[in-house]
Amino acid sequence: MSLQRIGILLTAYGTPDSLEDVEPYLTHIREHYAYIKGDKRPSPEMVQDLQNRYRAVGGRSPLTEITRRQAEALERRLNQGAGEARFKAFVGMKHWHPFIHDTVAAIAREGIQRLVGLALAPQYSRMSVGSYKEEVEKAIKASGAPIELRFVEHWHDRPEFLDVLGERVRRAKQRLPEDLRDEAPVVYTAHSLPARILEWNDPYPRHLEETARAASQRAGVRTWRVAWQSQGATPVPWLKPTLEETLVELAREGAKAVVVCPAGFVADHLEVLYDIDISAQELAAEHGLTLVRTESLNDDPAFIDALAAVVRDHLQGAGWG
Repeated sequence: MSLQRIGILLTAYGTPDSLEDVEPYLTHIREHYAYIKGDKRPSPEMVQDLQNRYRAVGGRSPLTEITRRQAEALERRLNQGAGEARFKAFVGMKHWHPFIHDTVAAIAREGIQRLVGLALAPQYSRMSVGSYKEEVEKAIKASGAPIELRFVEHWHDRPEFLDVLGERVRRAKQRLPEDLRDEAPVVYTAHSLPARILEWNDPYPRHLEETARAASQRAGVRTWRVAWQSQGATPVPWLKPTLEETLVELAREGAKAVVVCPAGFVADHLEVLYDIDISAQELAAEHGLTLVRTESLNDDPAFIDALAAVVRDHLQGAGWG
């Protein structure tokens, strides 16, 4: 008797396919946030600014392609050694194609009735991972299909993930000049969110701290801190300190070098390739800091193994193992 097929849905934020898509992409994002009042359309200046950032990294972000590669690799890993291909992985984005609702509709057409949702963001927040889960639930309801969902809400403290991250930090420190390595602090970053999440006792800041502490222990790092990056251009307070504030503070304290580890991101995309590799690099240089960034996880086999372990444990917890 064949085992029941299981779908694995990887969710992420999404990125426009071209410079022409930037305006509708921004509009879609702004339509989802209630604190943005009035006209949801972005100003021409906002569109131009984002287009310029994409131009600086080659015209578009590789996020969608990398996420597809992650899904393909995860599917192969989960099916490895099995007599039949039990798992099929899919990609669904919140703010651009392939949209979550379109992907869930495709899953329904395939007759898959058990689905594991996995946001490609290790730390949980109601505004990030929680919103992905909500989008998937709404899409399943709209499809009318009898799909049973199990959603992985966080995996920031998984040993397999932390092992990979710690190794990335260790390797990044080795790229610094030898006389700067031992004293160089590591700054762990994640995407900033509106500060009002603190009123909800949201675990997001705590999760980033836990990731940073455990990765530092694995890498033998003595000095580290967390910071928030890529905050939105909206009239609400965002989490502090920012990466920019942290770099300036480190320089004032006498630091000569710094490692930045974007621990809240698992792929190369605009927030890494521009916000760190270009913008933060320029700021660091202005303040006499040598900055190196940890390599992104992308579809590294060790990272895919970590995701597979997360999925397998979740399957066992759901009784689907």
